Amino acid sequence: MSAKQPRMAASIHPRVLAMQFLGAIAFISGVLRSGASDPPLTLDYYASSCPTVFDVIHKEMECAVLSDPRNAAFVVRLHFHDCFVQGCDGSVLLDDTVTLQGEKTASPNINSLDGFDIIDKIKNKVESDCPGIVSCADILTIAARDAVILVGGPYWDVPVGRKDSRTASYELANANIPTANEGLTSIISKFLSLGLSVTDTVALSGAHTIGMARCENYRARIYGDYESTSGGSPSSEARLSKLKSTCPAAGGGEDNIAPMDYETPNVFDNSYYHLLLNGEGLLNSDQELYSSVLAIQTKKIAVQYAHDTAAFFQQFSESMVKMGNITNSDSFVNGEVRKNCRFINT
Repeated sequence: MSAKQPRMAASIHPRVLAMQFLGAIAFISGVLRSGASDPPLTLDYYASSCPTVFDVIHKEMECAVLSDPRNAAFVVRLHFHDCFVQGCDGSVLLDDTVTLQGEKTASPNINSLDGFDIIDKIKNKVESDCPGIVSCADILTIAARDAVILVGGPYWDVPVGRKDSRTASYELANANIPTANEGLTSIISKFLSLGLSVTDTVALSGAHTIGMARCENYRARIYGDYESTSGGSPSSEARLSKLKSTCPAAGGGEDNIAPMDYETPNVFDNSYYHLLLNGEGLLNSDQELYSSVLAIQTKKIAVQYAHDTAAFFQQFSESMVKMGNITNSDSFVNGEVRKNCRFINT
């Protein structure tokens, strides 16, 4: 008789894999929350020392957005990229110097970030009213909130009292910031590492309802599974053809841009989620929230936000406060209020 054949490993259904993944997420998220402490931020931090600060920032952001609606997305993106590295400490605003390597030339930032001049202008106005009082980190956080409001998004109260970091981390910028072609597990892991939940991940990704993406970041998507996720309808085929005409497969045109939400690119609304449900998310990292085999939980949330603008706005507001409260504990000891957001004080 032949030797007994070894049993072949049973295949695991994708849904089981998804449930195992989500179970691990829940455990990790619980651990992170259990070790978290409330940041030392308050709503009235500047009530007596700089009572005009919120009005000044709002007025300058209003001018910036009126001059170019894309400025809203620039400032929101700056805030995100700041908070994902060392917490919301203004480190993303620092220029490279002989003694400090900033984050601006890190791979996720070098061709992605803009709006530094807007923050510089706001800082100059605030300094003229309240010299040495308001941190660049707080200015950026407040400006991001105002940017969202000015293009139709929700309001939320911004806790303040952050200090500016005297350091930056090129390495963490490369490691921590989600990128356009990441898979769902990697994206969620990066949010979880900051104490942000799966719900926060889906809600905060809704910031892509405004802003543009470079061809370099959506090329893999439009020459990959865009056609299969969108179902090949006449309208999606027309959209795909237009995208390919400005973003060739063989390279070139890296700086050509397309709106991440082509329905209402300059309005903060929930149409980003409509596109995900239609399989037309511009970035792989966006469409993964709905189309990944592991997207059981994120898909459900995306569907909810696509059908309920109020639910999206409410959660986005809460998640923005939560992200903005990710602080750099070292900055409260060794940080400062920079005179110029691009350089540490001398």
